[in-house]
Amino acid sequence: MVERVTATPAALALIAELKAQYGDIQFHQSGGCCDNSAANCYLPTDLTIGSYDVKLGEVGGVPFYIGKLQYDYWKHTQLILDVIDGHGGTFSLEGASGKAFHTRSRLFTDEEWAQIADQVAQDLA
Repeated sequence: MVERVTATPAALALIAELKAQYGDIQFHQSGGCCDNSAANCYLPTDLTIGSYDVKLGEVGGVPFYIGKLQYDYWKHTQLILDVIDGHGGTFSLEGASGKAFHTRSRLFTDEEWAQIADQVAQDLA
């Protein structure tokens, strides 16, 4: 099965730190505006996930969501969660760490996209 979202070792290490500090956390890939088009990390009580959000998968045992409109633009890409030095969005839990989550992406191959489309069809059935 092709993963729609993955994470680099650096991202997995930061996720582990945040889980140790906060407990349950979740990601939401932003669509822009004040939260800077980044993957933001939240406590489950800080962001309500709704029917307009799509769960792409999990990274480091943490659910990763994206808004439906944003998903429609990015559905042909695999999101790769990474970490960079610096300060990211002010809403994300890692903000004070001197590190920021950063989303990279790559297009799925035709074969990968066929697998994903088949899985989505099965999920809807």
